[in-house]
Amino acid sequence: MIDTSAFQGKTAAYYTLGCKLNFSETSTFGRMLQELGVRTAMKGEVADICLINTCSVTEVADHKCRQAIHRMVRQHPGAFVVVTGCYAQLEAEAVSKIEGVDLVLGSNEKANLLQFLNDAFVQRSNVPVYLAQKTKDITSFAPSCSRGNRTRFFLKVQDGCDYFCTYCTIPYARGFSRNPTICSLVRQAEEAVAEGGKEIVLTGVNIGDFGKTTGERFIDLVRALDQVEGISRYRISSLEPDLLSEELITYCACESRAFMPHFHIPLQSGSDEVLRLMHRHYDSQLFADKILRIKELMPEAFIGVDVMVGCRGETPECFEETYELLQRLPVTQLHVFPYSERPGTAALKIPYIVPEKEKKLRSKRLLELSDEKTEAFYAQHIGQQTEVLFEKATRGRAMHGFTRNYIRVELSVRDARPELDNQLVSVALGEFNYDKTALKVWIR
Repeated sequence: MIDTSAFQGKTAAYYTLGCKLNFSETSTFGRMLQELGVRTAMKGEVADICLINTCSVTEVADHKCRQAIHRMVRQHPGAFVVVTGCYAQLEAEAVSKIEGVDLVLGSNEKANLLQFLNDAFVQRSNVPVYLAQKTKDITSFAPSCSRGNRTRFFLKVQDGCDYFCTYCTIPYARGFSRNPTICSLVRQAEEAVAEGGKEIVLTGVNIGDFGKTTGERFIDLVRALDQVEGISRYRISSLEPDLLSEELITYCACESRAFMPHFHIPLQSGSDEVLRLMHRHYDSQLFADKILRIKELMPEAFIGVDVMVGCRGETPECFEETYELLQRLPVTQLHVFPYSERPGTAALKIPYIVPEKEKKLRSKRLLELSDEKTEAFYAQHIGQQTEVLFEKATRGRAMHGFTRNYIRVELSVRDARPELDNQLVSVALGEFNYDKTALKVWIR
């Protein structure tokens, strides 16, 4: 039982690191606390409760997590400090020993965050508590459909991963692939409509693997969500190339009412040798075929790609294969990540190590290629009339929003109006302002 009286009138501060899934989960935790009478602390206000949702995708991420915890403890003296997320799962005991931390919850326990918080917060023990099940015992699913500070809602449709790529700790941090039912997700989408939502992003760790728990298919989920009245746009956050089916591509291109021409597809490497060392589930040709098929059916589609540089085994020749593949394919934007050594991963057994200086050079080349491709994609659309979903503007600043195919646009301060927030508006795409990765627009 939750002692609601213990939370009434309290304040909470939140800090999130990592992926969209983490931000969605933090937003959901915040809403749950708000329903208990907990108010979000204002800037500069000392909170009663601090929640830090951590990431552990790289060594740098681990360092940032530790910094964030220390900073929150320092900024909110006397607060009850809760740490959850991937770093909390992988290093629960170490996190619990950080001065000021009161409660550490792993991936299985965060689904019951309120109850654990209630028990520890009310008792206010001076001994830090850490709870984190082993990977094989992580079975819970914490539902999440939250807007946070943005117009878009983020709907968590899946958690965990069964792939165990050699460089990755995510399966150890989040457990095996699992998901809720399609019916429950449709209900959450309908609730988002009731709250004024017009766009939903489907999030998860490996969302194309949806159905492992319930025996359903991802395409079935897509079809069901497409029927929810009131949602004008859906975006799929990320899909593994081997799980991006012809059926899904064709449906989005030819049948869907609301799924946007926008895909995010991890490549990691364009070298088949490196993909083999990574234990990825596809080769470069399969990836290329998926990209070309999307562009064949949806020439206007925005395609983002994850690329990892400098992983073990990536010789100069292997990197050039990656660069040449991406150079010739009609992708729109590259998300470039330098490889980071992770304790306990199989990649540490691969002998060839890329020097840090070389990683930076390779990253720079790919980022320059990304800029070229994004600029060319934006330039193709100048002069077109299209529909934009605008987001609330900060006072005195321009309004921003996105087209159906994820072109970021900017409406001047002069033309920005509060009533445009969360509205679909027809605009003309005008002057290119690539420094801000946005097209300036005007309303007709």
